[in-house]
Amino acid sequence: MKTLLSSFIFIILIIGTHSCQFSKKQIATDKSKAMFLQDLDSLQKLVDTSLLPLATHSQSEDSLQKTFIEARQLYKKIEHFSEYFLPASSKLINGTPIAEIELTDNVVNEPSGFQVIEPLIYPFDTAKRTDLVREIKKLKRSLNAAKNFFEVMPLTDAHIFDAIRLQTFRIISLGITGFDTPLANSSLTECAISLQSIQRYLDLYDDDSADFINIKKQSQNAQIFLEKNANFDTFDRISFISNFINPLSSSILEFQKKQKIHSFKEVRLLSPDAKTLFAEGVFNPNFFTPNTDSYVNHERVRLGKKLFFDPVLSHGNVRSCASCHQPENGFTDGLVKPFTLNNKKLLPRNTPTLLNVALQGKQFYDLRTDNLENQSQDVIENKDEMHGSLKEISQKLSADKKYIELFKKAFPEQKGSIQERQIANALASFERSLISLNSRFDLYLRGDKSMLNASEMRGFNLFAGKAKCGICHFTPLFNGTVPPNFTNTESEVIGVPATPQNKSIDKDLGRYARYQFDIWKYSFKTPTLRNIEKTSPYMHNGVYKTLEEVVEFYNQGGGKGLGFDLPNQTLPETKLNLTESEQKDLVAFLKSLTDLKMGKINSL
Repeated sequence: MKTLLSSFIFIILIIGTHSCQFSKKQIATDKSKAMFLQDLDSLQKLVDTSLLPLATHSQSEDSLQKTFIEARQLYKKIEHFSEYFLPASSKLINGTPIAEIELTDNVVNEPSGFQVIEPLIYPFDTAKRTDLVREIKKLKRSLNAAKNFFEVMPLTDAHIFDAIRLQTFRIISLGITGFDTPLANSSLTECAISLQSIQRYLDLYDDDSADFINIKKQSQNAQIFLEKNANFDTFDRISFISNFINPLSSSILEFQKKQKIHSFKEVRLLSPDAKTLFAEGVFNPNFFTPNTDSYVNHERVRLGKKLFFDPVLSHGNVRSCASCHQPENGFTDGLVKPFTLNNKKLLPRNTPTLLNVALQGKQFYDLRTDNLENQSQDVIENKDEMHGSLKEISQKLSADKKYIELFKKAFPEQKGSIQERQIANALASFERSLISLNSRFDLYLRGDKSMLNASEMRGFNLFAGKAKCGICHFTPLFNGTVPPNFTNTESEVIGVPATPQNKSIDKDLGRYARYQFDIWKYSFKTPTLRNIEKTSPYMHNGVYKTLEEVVEFYNQGGGKGLGFDLPNQTLPETKLNLTESEQKDLVAFLKSLTDLKMGKINSL
């Protein structure tokens, strides 16, 4: 009887404990929702009662700018939820100040929000008052729409922790670079406010444990570091990431697990369980595949490698993929531009690297394909590149016993039948295996402080700060795939010259040649900078042989800074004013992105 009674009491205690935990978490989600709506309401009131009236009537630039900064700071208090739960509204509130084009509908969506308002205030010109008032009224409508959407949005603990950790990654890759506030120069203060805000949400889960006390201390220390080192040009970003944000994001994930709040299992480019942006193996090469049937496996990589080096893919068996994408040259060819298949003329563009090509959603300089299968087919069947035919190739391979066996192992469901799509997928699988994220820079941010010297560390601080490289080549992939969601791949208009003498712009119209939108004239995909030491010459036309030349081009403000008529340039046109020493540090950092396991990659 005593045993039965003890068991009953134990069960009641267990149920009570779980009920208490459930109740506490439910309270946390409810309070999180209320907190967000309260902060959003504060932002709406400021825009309505202060920012809009000042824009309408004030002659004072200082008052307008001060209120604008206050509004941005209020937005930073809600950014982690706004970007996570309301991505469409967030584009209208704080999206990039460049029109977005929907190719399927042939529609141009004009930008709006803080980043469009900022250049109308810095400096403030009364002649642009009408434009300013119009944009602030659009901001008001977007904020109201965000409120309406969020009021009916269901929240879970998993969503809240996911949004918070993604915000720590957003601070690393966008916040400390000044990505969304290039003129107001308020990004570091905004990062501190963002950290302070996400800590308020974490406090709702405070369990008085040593783990939570540690999170709170790490967050406070990160905020203090930002506040004490508020000069944008001299801010020590690499110390901030390695000593403060990486430990914080890791601690938040660990605390989340101990709270039995499970991470999502959905397929993303960045793993939902990533402790930091720089941890090994956190990027998923299968994310941009057309479907799950196209996922990488060992046998497909093995088959794809054989195909990659086999000239059977080309007309006349004279060229393989490896002819232009040579492993010893970082999977490029070292040429300004390669020759056409008949060797009579040059192809129009420089050969890009295939390293980390799986970690971007669009392929080719003009972003014309969505996956590597289509990219493979495009190159094979291009008459100037390989002039092959997947249909004919499948017939040839079907007569080869060795290939039949390889295809059986790679695609067992086909029982040896060799189809066109399998050839493309095998090649794509090999390319997806070419992940290169083990440079000295990565090892430094994984804890080995011996990996970078002082010059390289200064170079990264310049890269992500004064030199403005990081606002297009996003950390940690250093390509144009936008973090922390890593779903969109950007192109930029930088005004690449036709010759190293920088006298005129290159005639290649980039994306505009395929899609006639004016904003895409001279627009090209933002390539990865990883292994850039191995992939010269540089730019889409191979115009520059050295990294020093590339850095000087940017130092001058790109094509517009060189005097080209380029009204749609997306690169800041003002000169960077980098000293000779700073340029050397920047180049030193870029060379630290060379993979230490390059030999292993080459021998796959």
